[in-house]
Amino acid sequence: MAQGSLFVFFFFSYLLSLVVIGNGLIVLAVTLSPPLHSPMYFFLKILSFIEILSISSTVPKALQSFFQAGRTISLIGCATQFFFFVVAAACECMILTVMAFDRYMAICHPLRYMSVMTLSLCYQVTFGLSVFAVGNAIIECFLIFSLPYCGSHLVAHFFCDVPPMMSLACSETLIVKVYQLIISVTATVIPTILIICSYINILTSIFQLHSAESRYKAFSTCGSHLVSVVIFYGTAMFVHLRLDNPFSSYNDRMLALSYCVIIPTINPMIYSLKNKEMKAAIRKLFTGEKRD
Repeated sequence: MAQGSLFVFFFFSYLLSLVVIGNGLIVLAVTLSPPLHSPMYFFLKILSFIEILSISSTVPKALQSFFQAGRTISLIGCATQFFFFVVAAACECMILTVMAFDRYMAICHPLRYMSVMTLSLCYQVTFGLSVFAVGNAIIECFLIFSLPYCGSHLVAHFFCDVPPMMSLACSETLIVKVYQLIISVTATVIPTILIICSYINILTSIFQLHSAESRYKAFSTCGSHLVSVVIFYGTAMFVHLRLDNPFSSYNDRMLALSYCVIIPTINPMIYSLKNKEMKAAIRKLFTGEKRD
């Protein structure tokens, strides 16, 4: 019964994330709708693509395991899953920070916004984040999968993540822990500080606006991003910055569900349900209305 409930949860979460008011629709809507060809929606499209990569690297194998007697995964399969998940996680950390800077420029420096946030800069930033994420994933894969696993090979998780893999190692993992701490600070703590600084300036600028309508519009623009930041960074930092604590299979699986399954599922709803432009673009995808 529990397995059946988990299968339904994973399956419908995956379906919602990709199709039903999901990340796939956001990618299509932003790509095909000229009114959404702005830096804010460009980075939202990149975030949605990252969410697709994140949930696709973990959930399909988890769904397959419900019909697999031994529930096994090969070493290459585990490393591949680990690699793409780490790439997606690092990219999401960085892109959320870039989105905060985009909102900071739009609200605090509106006259300079278009000259600073150019399409060329958007592509350069995306390329730089991708290089960082892939490079980090290669190093992490090498460190994790070069460890000797001489005991149990049972991964007490629904995907190959850092904590459960380290818990299986039968040798000293100090080097891996040090690198994990460095990359966690680089990819979570520093971006969190930058996001907080951005929002301090954003809030200061918002409260200086005289029009209540302008303040509401500014708050609504930032609200969706802020909710995503709190959920993602809160769970990610809790899991990956407590390296001295032993891996707890149940607690860590529950936390992983939030940033691996639940966040990619609810993010499209957060960003689209209260956004008139996004809802209009998605409606045009279904109705075939002429795009502007």
